[in-house]
Amino acid sequence: MPKISLIIGSAPDAVRARDWDRSAFTEVVAINNAWAVRPDWDYLIHPDDFPEGRLPDSRSPRFASIITSAEFVPAQNLFGGFVYAGGTMAFTAGYWALKALKPDIIAFLGCDMVYPANAPTHFYGVGTADPLRNDVTLRDLKAKSARLFAQALRHGTLCLNLSELPVTRLALPRVTLPLIERLTSARINAIRAKFRSAIDDTSMENAIRLESELGYFVQSGRYWESISDFDGVSLSKIDDHWRSSVRNIPNSAFPSDFCGGRGSKVVSPPVELERFS
Repeated sequence: MPKISLIIGSAPDAVRARDWDRSAFTEVVAINNAWAVRPDWDYLIHPDDFPEGRLPDSRSPRFASIITSAEFVPAQNLFGGFVYAGGTMAFTAGYWALKALKPDIIAFLGCDMVYPANAPTHFYGVGTADPLRNDVTLRDLKAKSARLFAQALRHGTLCLNLSELPVTRLALPRVTLPLIERLTSARINAIRAKFRSAIDDTSMENAIRLESELGYFVQSGRYWESISDFDGVSLSKIDDHWRSSVRNIPNSAFPSDFCGGRGSKVVSPPVELERFS
């Protein structure tokens, strides 16, 4: 049976998960306030400066499943660290899940990192646009998305986006819940192989090489304490390579595109032809 991890963020779209059948997912990971979306989350991941008053009640049976920097910093360091991966929790949660849970699929919801000026920015109202802050690691959120997608795929995991919002900065192939519910191990393998063959290996290898040459690694994860050591131009070149590495990946993933054979029939939405990069 496929192992599928759902990561829920705080975008307005996150409330769609309230009524979802849990059986499609092996585990549910909530980021920050998203533990309030539904009660059956398995892990809550939050940064050290997350207000204690916003945590679930300590008497809750779910309170024990809290993931802090003690767990997610070493996990993200295994994949190059915060400077290259991007210092915001959507990416941190993805890398932590990749290391700790080792799923076949990481499906994101409510992690769009889009903040309208005249509408609620979060499912609970108006919040801080953390990923849009002036931060050298977050200049190109699509490039950081591409990095997560490519790195995860190297380790056998597909990262997909369940968002239905018209705009998202979490530039991962779109997927629907009905599709997730229909996926088998064979279909996942076929989609994974198709995506892997579409990765531009030269661009990915160039990005990895430049990251290694620069050596922008902060063991503690507190990269902001060394921010003057990082050259934005060099980081932009790396981002360009990560973007290029996924330029042939389509915006959407549907089983019928990869698994259809003679006599097979899979009902799914039409494929989007534009590229998510």
